[in-house]
Amino acid sequence: MRFIHVAMFLLITFMSTVPAIAAEMKAGVAKGIISTDEPLVLTNGPKSKGVLKDIYARVLVLNDGENRFVIVTYDLNCLDVGTPILRERVTKELGIPIENLVLLATHNHNGPIQIAPGNFEYGRWLADTMFDLIEEAIAAEVGPVSVHFGSGIGDFIVGRGQIEPDKEVQALKVTHDGKPLCLFFTHGTHPAQVTSDWIGTGHPGYAMDMVEAEIPGVMAMYGDSCGGDQFVARPENLNKEIVQARKDGGEEAAQQKRLEFTMDVGRKLADVALEIANGEMQDVTGKIRSRFDRIALPLGDPIPLEEAQKLAQREEETGFVPYPHDARGTNWVRMLLYWYEKGLPFPKTTADMVCTDDTYFIHKSDTEMLAKYDYSLHDTQPCEYEEVIVSQIGPMTFIAMQGEVCAGIGIRIKEALKDTGPVFVTSYMGEHNLYIPTRKLVELNTYQAKVIQIQYASPVPWSLDVEDVMVDSVLQITRDFIGQTGTE
Repeated sequence: MRFIHVAMFLLITFMSTVPAIAAEMKAGVAKGIISTDEPLVLTNGPKSKGVLKDIYARVLVLNDGENRFVIVTYDLNCLDVGTPILRERVTKELGIPIENLVLLATHNHNGPIQIAPGNFEYGRWLADTMFDLIEEAIAAEVGPVSVHFGSGIGDFIVGRGQIEPDKEVQALKVTHDGKPLCLFFTHGTHPAQVTSDWIGTGHPGYAMDMVEAEIPGVMAMYGDSCGGDQFVARPENLNKEIVQARKDGGEEAAQQKRLEFTMDVGRKLADVALEIANGEMQDVTGKIRSRFDRIALPLGDPIPLEEAQKLAQREEETGFVPYPHDARGTNWVRMLLYWYEKGLPFPKTTADMVCTDDTYFIHKSDTEMLAKYDYSLHDTQPCEYEEVIVSQIGPMTFIAMQGEVCAGIGIRIKEALKDTGPVFVTSYMGEHNLYIPTRKLVELNTYQAKVIQIQYASPVPWSLDVEDVMVDSVLQITRDFIGQTGTE
């Protein structure tokens, strides 16, 4: 008996001194078509005439044995109305918290845009379709898998409002049995597009096709990074060639010329992604942790009442009109006069307002407007700026930011965190693509700075400090998160 007791004591002592063996990581993927033949309003404004190239939603699920981390990408400009629906279903039915669900757009302009009321039903269908794909990816989980991080340079974009654009392409490669299961890559830019009135993918869609053709069995995913003020570099003579093609062969010939250019850019992006995947990458396989936060971004002062009244006199009285109505760009003037009339307190930060599905900013104290647009608001998971998800996958920090975040913000975040380990940064996350501009863009009063008013009917503009508050807040959230959980 004494021998047994001693043996048990030694066994317990040995087990207590041996580090716990981490559960193996598993992963699953799924991909589904989200095209529609229904003539819905596209991001650029016209209704679609049909499908030039199918658009997709793609899902990657990483499972560390305790937590599932879900990345969903889709060939849309934004998920919009589908976001709160999908979050609620995933949380309630799958037990996956919203901080572990990252919804990322490719920034495609040739998909339906869900801020148009006529597209709301399609947006609800998207939520259900993506939920089914998440379940499919979970059912397809295999293991063990490893996750690797790498980056390269996509030297075919130009920036606006900054000295040097952010050309970095970042990539995650998930492998199983030594074979790539998923290659997820990002770049910060508006996409090259073939047409404005047919459903298609833009150059990232062609890039994903090319990656999948060259790596058998892989599912390629693309998400746009911080590129709200970045664009694909166009040859100086491209527009002339398109015009000449139209003269020689009509609209079909012009479209073919745009297709050639879009596929060429897709080829360049695919080549960078493949170079990263075939090169040396850092193993970031490890435990998964996530955190969801909202940042209150600073706003400026309203223009005087007299000035607003003069602006209103130039416009036809239409009331508040949704996208793509021609008068949508002056909703903010009518909204401003409404705020003056009602004596509402002008917002100091974005946290003072909630955004409707059809993109009106409403003050949280305005019971009249909240009631009027109740059909377009959500009791759970309302759209409030600025949403940020910060995660850790092993030693890697993964940051996803809501909206069209401009490049200078992403550059500063990556630079400030470079000594903490690999940092994967993306934007176009979740609901509504409000531009988050840099200080320079606000100073210049560029389109990116004005969108908060001309597209979201905010009665006030951005503060000059929006960039600094955005960067400082993301860094504080990230550093607090890393400090609370440690690094691996």
